[in-house]
Amino acid sequence: MIRNVIVVGAGIGGLAVATALARQGVAVTLYEKAPQIAEVGAGLQISPNGLAVLRALGIEEALARAGAVRATSVVLEDYKAGAEVARLDLTRLQDQKYLFVHRHDLITLLAKAATQAGVTLELGQEVTGIAPGTLPEVQLGTGQTVRAEAVICADGIHSVGRGVVSPGSTAAFTGQVAWRATVPAQDPAPEARVTMGPGCHLVRYPLKAGALMNIVAVQERNAWAEEGWNHADDPANLQAAFADFGGSAGDLLRRVEAVSLWGLFRHPVAGTWRAGNVALLGDAAHPTLPFLAQGANLALEDAWVLATCLMDGRGDQYQEMRRPRATRVIDAASGNARKYHLKNGPVRQLAHLGLSLGSRLAPGLMMRQFNWLYGHDVTKT
Repeated sequence: MIRNVIVVGAGIGGLAVATALARQGVAVTLYEKAPQIAEVGAGLQISPNGLAVLRALGIEEALARAGAVRATSVVLEDYKAGAEVARLDLTRLQDQKYLFVHRHDLITLLAKAATQAGVTLELGQEVTGIAPGTLPEVQLGTGQTVRAEAVICADGIHSVGRGVVSPGSTAAFTGQVAWRATVPAQDPAPEARVTMGPGCHLVRYPLKAGALMNIVAVQERNAWAEEGWNHADDPANLQAAFADFGGSAGDLLRRVEAVSLWGLFRHPVAGTWRAGNVALLGDAAHPTLPFLAQGANLALEDAWVLATCLMDGRGDQYQEMRRPRATRVIDAASGNARKYHLKNGPVRQLAHLGLSLGSRLAPGLMMRQFNWLYGHDVTKT
């Protein structure tokens, strides 16, 4: 049985894997370069596959008390006047819940669970290097070196560990940028609305028990933008990019007063996820584009599977168990971008007609196409 582990990164995946291991008696130390657990990002969609892990960690009910919104549907609509194209009825998931959650609320609850489980949280501690081996070493920004039987790198797209475990991969700009904002909500329905336009789309859904509306707007463009969530931009740039959007989407954009912009980059899935008792988790192993809302959910799945493998002495099976699914999800997300951004013309009209007919005539069939994704429960495999 593994006795001690170092986790790098206090994001969703890092906190989840630390908690899962600590509850089974492992001494876990988690290093996070930020000086405090602060509000980063905004909305998250937690689908049933990710919620299964949060339920197993015992924080599902706390999420509800923190203002998580249970979604009833995903609505696809046209950009001109907001006319509905198709509706996916999430209530057909039966006892499987689909939630809209503020990232800060989820991180706060996971950090509390980790602390209660006995995880040692070392905030303000940057990891500058990792040396794999039988007893891998972690170099800290202070000059100190620490060791553990295993090191888990859950430190995101710029992971220190990825360059050691799976070197050589490079990211490529997709020619797409995304804006993120929140505004006070006005009579929000518990649904995600995807407004589709030529070369662009906008997603919105309620947070904080319906008090806020989360907005993510994606546009294809040639101008490069830096990767990362928190690069402030002028709301006028967002509004100009989506000036043709009418209906409630257009009204919502006019109320945006603060917005961040980031470039969307395609990162290859790591070829190797574990080497010399150092493992990659979440975005460190498989960054995904935000077109299927699975980044956080995949990290939660990784966390549970990796913790289980380490406790069972099957750490060498982690990549085999996770890489095919992560790759399939990432490919599906990339496909959604193409579907949302169809240009004006007969192809777009036919595609929207097909979606409309499918959602009205065979709603059950439309939902069943997601069974492979939402119905996957890593806590039962």
